Amino acid sequence: MPGRPVPPRPQQRPPYRPPEDQATVVMPPLPGEPEPAPQPASQSLAKASGSMMIANLVSRVTGFVRQIMLVGVLGIGTINDSYTVSNNLPNIVYELLLGGVLASVVIPVLVRAQHEDADGGEGYTQRLLTVATVVLAVGTVIAIAASPLLTKLYFSPGGQDKPELTTFLSYLILPEIFFYGVFGLLSGILNARQVFRPAAWAPVANNLVMFVTLGLFAILPGEITLNPLKMGEPKLLLLGLGTTAGIVLQAVLLVPALRRTGFRFRWRWGWDRRMSTFGRLSLWLVVYTLISQVSQVVLTKVATGAEAGSITIYSNSWLLLQVPYGVLGVSLLTAIMPRLSKAAAVGDVEGVVANLSRGTRMSTTMLIPIVGLMTVLGPQIGIALFAIRHGSTNSAAELGLALTTSAFGIVFYGITMLQMRVFYAMNKASTPTTINAIMVGVKVILFYTAAHAIDPHHLVYALTFINGLGFIISMLLGQYFLRRRVGALHFGPVVRTIVKVTVATVWGAGAALLVAKGLDLVLTGTSAGATDLRAWVTLILGTLVGLPLTFGVMVLLRVNEIQPAVSRLRRLAHRG
Repeated sequence: MPGRPVPPRPQQRPPYRPPEDQATVVMPPLPGEPEPAPQPASQSLAKASGSMMIANLVSRVTGFVRQIMLVGVLGIGTINDSYTVSNNLPNIVYELLLGGVLASVVIPVLVRAQHEDADGGEGYTQRLLTVATVVLAVGTVIAIAASPLLTKLYFSPGGQDKPELTTFLSYLILPEIFFYGVFGLLSGILNARQVFRPAAWAPVANNLVMFVTLGLFAILPGEITLNPLKMGEPKLLLLGLGTTAGIVLQAVLLVPALRRTGFRFRWRWGWDRRMSTFGRLSLWLVVYTLISQVSQVVLTKVATGAEAGSITIYSNSWLLLQVPYGVLGVSLLTAIMPRLSKAAAVGDVEGVVANLSRGTRMSTTMLIPIVGLMTVLGPQIGIALFAIRHGSTNSAAELGLALTTSAFGIVFYGITMLQMRVFYAMNKASTPTTINAIMVGVKVILFYTAAHAIDPHHLVYALTFINGLGFIISMLLGQYFLRRRVGALHFGPVVRTIVKVTVATVWGAGAALLVAKGLDLVLTGTSAGATDLRAWVTLILGTLVGLPLTFGVMVLLRVNEIQPAVSRLRRLAHRG
């Protein structure tokens, strides 16, 4: 029956073995196999996720620099709003087609196939890749043809932004859907085979292409005109085609990595009984994504109907929060997903719960201190990073305040993403969809309420806060449904860890805030240059004071999850 754990087959192991130069995850043995050399689970998981952190750090930092360049080149206003909406459209359509499926379902089903099939799941993988490629190609063509209708969904009548500009950019950018899908498919196959680095580094190439595109855009003479809008302008063509070229390169770079694992793709038609299970899970993911887009449509309509630049401020504040999560949370999630999938595949409920608890403790330990600093230093972060155009200091400060009102949400977002992966690993895709429907219903009501209750100038802060609040709701619902599904979750160690890390973060963030207030008194000046300098000095000194203090208090409070880092520092000290 679909949804039941697959009986273990101790005599089989997938013939595939990851190359020695790739990052690997230490997996628990199948029943009947000898135990591997003892190694603390948290330490092995930290090692596996740590091997990806450098790549994710470079990827997120270069991606963030790209956003800074976009603000520097396009400003915070109508043109950037139009680009932001059009650049989000491929992600939205891709998520509807396969994105959520690839991120959440494909790794568990491929891991199961590796352990069930004599060929290590290669035939099943080829069938899955064949069907998914066709779906992506057809969906991409339909999306490009429907570009004007898609654009219309995200603009309020009478708003200050220009849907015509967004529509033209969408024609150039929507082909990304297919290449996003190819990247997601190949990443899933590589991750299921415990090969993580290529997919972590490929987005860096995309960012480098965007650097070149924006540099050429800046030196190309002329400006994008809005009245009248000229669709054939070289600058518009460069911006749209350059954005798409980066995604194409990102996907193509994974092909050699996949070939090195020994996998060879060929078109394989026909049906596998497990494709029905995959299709059922995928359907729930599509519904999940459709529900999410209700929230996104309402949010975008409310933001574009307010002050010009609101959607850019919202998007960039969310992108800022994605930097620590992308470096720390995604690395951990990628490393732990095969472990969760294998435990679920062999019916090891205790293993699933243990990995959930361990992953939650490690993610909160890494994220809470960063979130604390981002909350108290939000305005300084906004000014330091985005006040790069003449007269843009006020807009940059507003972006930083949006960060302050929403930073708390990224901790609960990280927990939610881990909970969702547990449901998918256990073939319970309906539960995340139910949770998402409840969360989106609450957010939509609050978005519309805020639009009528708060003045347009301050509306973006309410939107960012509501977004963070939604993740708290989702996390609580996930905890409730997980307890009903698997029983006791051993949540006591998680709560103790969160309390200890929060106490340490309060000390560190408080010290950073004192630094900020003190420097405001010492460094005075009203010019834009003086304001930017004060923001940078405050950001650097606040971080240098706040993070070490937080780390030190965690050591005093004996937060176990930082022991691998403490041990490494001690070894380095002894060598010195």
